[in-house]
Amino acid sequence: MKKRIKLIIGYDGTNYCGWQVQKNGIAVEAVINEKLSRLLGEDIIIIGASRTDSGVHALANVAVFDTETKIPPEKISYALNTLLPEDITIQKSEEVFPDFHPRYTNSLKTYEYKILNRKFDMPTLRLYTHFIYYDLDARTMSQAAEFLIGEHDFKSFCSLRGQALTTIRTIHELQVTKSGDIISIRITGNGFLYNMVRIIVGTLIKVGLGVYPPEHVKEILDKKDRNFAGPKAPAKGLTLIKIDYQNTLDTHGYV
Repeated sequence: MKKRIKLIIGYDGTNYCGWQVQKNGIAVEAVINEKLSRLLGEDIIIIGASRTDSGVHALANVAVFDTETKIPPEKISYALNTLLPEDITIQKSEEVFPDFHPRYTNSLKTYEYKILNRKFDMPTLRLYTHFIYYDLDARTMSQAAEFLIGEHDFKSFCSLRGQALTTIRTIHELQVTKSGDIISIRITGNGFLYNMVRIIVGTLIKVGLGVYPPEHVKEILDKKDRNFAGPKAPAKGLTLIKIDYQNTLDTHGYV
């Protein structure tokens, strides 16, 4: 009898073309599919919650797959980690009910973008932060971020080749903080459009540089036109922090 297993997955996205299987490179999803199939002796195809872009990292992406294995669900993570490369690690594995779907169950996703703002880059941070030499004003960036909180049409903050049926999304939290040389932009929402987080970050950087006043972000939002927003920030500064499933009862306590 088949059962559905949920995986919590952390990965360094530097060497991958993103989460989703593609023809132009190695995807995180493809690596896990291949190693799981070898481990379980079945043809396994996982379903992921967030299809992160090339170079984007994750602390806790979520995926599920169906299997007939007799390996205890909580032990699959240990066995699978012995086969995976060092830049992908399963943080947890557990059984969920068959109707749990990581993309179609109501959830809140939290991403964090890190900017290294100092005179010189730091080699040990180069893969996980976006280095900016010019001084950024985190205070005005935070003021601008407030205009984006709530339910809005984020068409201005979506790459043109996005295929979403609607560009309306809800941002529940958007914080800009500074600690030493690191500016962190943490955003939580019920879903994000293609490149939405990176375009928001690129726009907030323009505010931090003094190119836009904070209130200009509201004007960009109202335009509903990608041409008015800032550039897309580089992928390497972005990390998927967590996915919180709101309807925990729908998964019968297994989340």
